[in-house]
Amino acid sequence: MGQFFPTANDPLGKFSLQPMPTKSASPSNYLSFTDGDNDFAQQYLPELYEAEVERYGNRTLSGFLRMVGAEMPMTSDQVVWSEQNRLHIGYENGAGDLSVTVTDAANGAITLGSEHINSIRIGATIVIQNKVASPDVDAGKVVKAYVSGVAGNIITALPYTEASLNVSFDTSDPVNLFVFGSEFVKGSDRMPGSLEASFTQFNNKPIIIRDNYEVTGSDAAQIGWVEVAAEDGTSGYLWYLKSEGETRLRFQDYLEMAMVEGELNTNGVTAGTVGALLGDNSGTEGLFAAITARGNVYQNYASGAGAGGAGTRSALGDFDLILANLDKQGAIEENMLFLDRATSLDFDDMLAAQNSYGAGGTSYGVFENSEEMALNLGFDGFRRGSYDFYKTDWKYLNDATTRGLVDNVEGVLVPAGTSTVYDQMLGTNIRRPFLHVRYRASEADDRRMKSWITGSVGGAATSSFDSMTVNFLSERCLVTQAANNFVLFTKS
Repeated sequence: MGQFFPTANDPLGKFSLQPMPTKSASPSNYLSFTDGDNDFAQQYLPELYEAEVERYGNRTLSGFLRMVGAEMPMTSDQVVWSEQNRLHIGYENGAGDLSVTVTDAANGAITLGSEHINSIRIGATIVIQNKVASPDVDAGKVVKAYVSGVAGNIITALPYTEASLNVSFDTSDPVNLFVFGSEFVKGSDRMPGSLEASFTQFNNKPIIIRDNYEVTGSDAAQIGWVEVAAEDGTSGYLWYLKSEGETRLRFQDYLEMAMVEGELNTNGVTAGTVGALLGDNSGTEGLFAAITARGNVYQNYASGAGAGGAGTRSALGDFDLILANLDKQGAIEENMLFLDRATSLDFDDMLAAQNSYGAGGTSYGVFENSEEMALNLGFDGFRRGSYDFYKTDWKYLNDATTRGLVDNVEGVLVPAGTSTVYDQMLGTNIRRPFLHVRYRASEADDRRMKSWITGSVGGAATSSFDSMTVNFLSERCLVTQAANNFVLFTKS
């Protein structure tokens, strides 16, 4: 039994205890500091939870490209691919040098802008529509005509049902036109010239992505255990490399995020402006950049304002405009929608409004569609027109530290399946997913996802630094083929 021993500073011996030889609680070895702040030697430690609390759930964001694409090695500094151009011949009036204009209505002259390549030949039959602004009386009028002459980018069109073009067109009227066939008289010679198939070539370059984690020898010698359940499926206890594990997970997310957000450097940033270690910063074309440059961008979906804030439309009206544009492109039958939370709910509301089952179009969907047992207000897939759509939430667009913080992108429509392209290296047509990642690799070095240890701690003996550095590196780029079939949903 312990005893109290009075001292000069503690005449009652209140704080002087005799310790017990075993871990047992008794009045003589009980430390009480309720009447003061002398808690520097508190014997009974706080109750400690070894396991981390997963307060943010699964924090990783990668997985999008694994769902819609593939990864393939390459050995070059650049990946080049070719895509088919359209089969039929049509010209749309545009701005500047892309104009298509009636330049002499009385004589049937139509001039293509200088950047148009004229593929219309004598003998062709064409459909012409007047694109003059409403409420002009001739706005939208359509005539069919025979091409009697071609001189450079000027064609002479003779209408079938009118005396001349000036019946439905004025000189300087903008027009759209396309070729629907040809007509020749008996005994005529062949159609002059021939059409050569053309293709459009695209390219992208890989970027080097790097990260590292460093721990000193002193910190490595102070062992502390933490029980974790990591996002990669592992669980158990980690020593001082807990931070290394999170660095690896973060880096794996960066591998996908860089492919989604990458931008080509169009401002010529050089080593002098970005630092000597980085050198020329040429960038890479990511998914969002590729769709913006070569695909379709729809603003303010389901906002009631329509595309670009013009007009007034419902969510279904907006979606039908998107379908009409897909009809003009490759018309891929199956598509996937990766959406943020707000846009996903807009789609649910749009679909529920079209459903005739239940009160107010409500779907129950689970537990044998029982209204009493469960209510399902979400939709995973639907069909509209000739297209099938599969909808899912994209966590990357909702996370508070990524696109949930910078929220101008609301979703993306990605065509499913594969495309046929001409591979410049193989010299043949090959089938590839519309989205796929190319990474640098050879027999000597695989740069898909490299990791190595340097320093003098933890088994490494590569330098004199009293630390261990875990290095991560990858060199890759994204190939976005047939970007005209993708749709990016954005805010204005």
